[in-house]
Amino acid sequence: MTQDPTLYLTLALSGLAGLGMVVAAGLSGWRGWLALKHQELDAHHAPQAAPAMPTAASRIEIADLKERIRKLEAIAAGVDL
Repeated sequence: MTQDPTLYLTLALSGLAGLGMVVAAGLSGWRGWLALKHQELDAHHAPQAAPAMPTAASRIEIADLKERIRKLEAIAAGVDL
């Protein structure tokens, strides 16, 4: 074994730098997780907005879908349209 102090100093500084990078990455992840939880809490406690009135196009589309469902149910029941 060599007693070279430069080797030990280099290993110690490399280990310290690696530990610093791991701690920085963990801290960044922790802050991101906290931000996510704050957003979830804000969304949970935000006042609910009144539902928007459906547009004419969406009402027509819903009526069309209901008509299709009625026809499919009639076909499934064996009723002749």
